[in-house]
Amino acid sequence: MRIARTISELRTGCAALGAGYGFVPTMGALHAGHVALVAAAREAGAPVVASIFVNPTQFGPNEDFLAYPRTEEADLAKLKAAGCGLVWLPDVATMYPPGEATTITVAGPALRWEGEKRPGHFAGVATVVAKLFGQVRPARAYFGEKDWQQIQVIRRMAADLLLPVEIVPVPTVREADGLALSSRNRFLGEAERAKAPSLHAAMAAAADMIGGGGAVPAALAKAVAALAADGLTPDYFALVEAASLEPVTVLTHPARLIAAAKLGRIRLLDNIAVG
Repeated sequence: MRIARTISELRTGCAALGAGYGFVPTMGALHAGHVALVAAAREAGAPVVASIFVNPTQFGPNEDFLAYPRTEEADLAKLKAAGCGLVWLPDVATMYPPGEATTITVAGPALRWEGEKRPGHFAGVATVVAKLFGQVRPARAYFGEKDWQQIQVIRRMAADLLLPVEIVPVPTVREADGLALSSRNRFLGEAERAKAPSLHAAMAAAADMIGGGGAVPAALAKAVAALAADGLTPDYFALVEAASLEPVTVLTHPARLIAAAKLGRIRLLDNIAVG
């Protein structure tokens, strides 16, 4: 497995892989969900490039950029074991050199939900992902469905800018009790970890109710009440059109339940398909 820390090293490493390789962008602190992304990329039969970069521009002023876990040695071991061919490890100066004057702002699927709760977040995501695509130049890029809205934002950005990369979603990897894997789960205390699966349980119950013909507002209200009873504070809990992220009040075609809820100092995100 090659490691690149400069653009020159990245170019040499990518050239050695040949054409058609896949790409798994990450912020490190890797877990089984990230390994599943590498596995999905390898199933395409082409080499895999992964990146590790904790992107400062997608964190708000009161968010956890400095506290975000950085575990490079362990991450590299996981990527090597997963069969990754090249790892791109840029620094902030490489990603955001002095004098640059371009930021990508996405409307459409970026406007609601996380876009409202975290102003500027998706501009940071879209900008850094576009930069990574330009640096790595992959045929396909793999993203976990846990961050469903992020995937739709990146898809929209790539389509609108005519970027020659296929965006491939990979199903969420979960713990046995339903909790979606996340790098931030390591910050959950024992009592919080015991309550955390309540988010997925509430979503599954709401999906069953809606899928069975129940009224959408009633199902959402019941789920929010269940979360509050378990000590979770929802930022939002909504049924949305899968690509546009616009709210759905009557289920007429497959949609997506999306939610974010605070548990102590940790913010949990999840989503599931409905219909």
